[in-house]
Amino acid sequence: MSENKSTYHHGDLPKVLLQNATELIREGGIKALSMRKLAERTDVSRTAPYHHFKDKNELLCAIAEQGFQRQDQALKNLSVENPGQDNRQLFERYVLAYIRYAYENPETYDLMFGKEIWKLGTATESLKQISRTSFRHWVDWIEQLQLQDIVSKQDSTLRVAQASWATLHGLCRLLIDGIYLNPEDLEEMGKTAVRMLTTPPN
Repeated sequence: MSENKSTYHHGDLPKVLLQNATELIREGGIKALSMRKLAERTDVSRTAPYHHFKDKNELLCAIAEQGFQRQDQALKNLSVENPGQDNRQLFERYVLAYIRYAYENPETYDLMFGKEIWKLGTATESLKQISRTSFRHWVDWIEQLQLQDIVSKQDSTLRVAQASWATLHGLCRLLIDGIYLNPEDLEEMGKTAVRMLTTPPN
């Protein structure tokens, strides 16, 4: 049930709009989302969403940005939440968290990496920036793992980062698209991917 509009603080409304927009997409796909329906779901005036997002495309890009932000934060939190674990263990934890996030939030993941935004060339500049930064963080981490002989040094850091990310993305797409229908195998699939991507421990 939507909160009454009188309960919102000005700074809270964008967050609530993003939450409700994501729910609408989850329920009926991107076509089910409109600024009018979003206003109704949020219990605000029809013009209120336009004060924060100029149109539907900007709203979709903002949802995707939020997904990248959450992924980056998850990577930053790993060492804080798991003191004493080495990078090999942290890498496995991140891979499992990455796949789980995609499976549990398919509507956001689709916007982060799907054709609705990218193939149509409608990504906002802020979305382009955060997506590049997110991949840069991944490349930096792969470089650390190479220096510690946790992943192969046979190829360049960029190529290993691209291939490892593509492996994770492929697993996520199989689950999201319903091609692989056994989500209970998710953790074992993730661990197998980690073993394939990393060198044997000494």
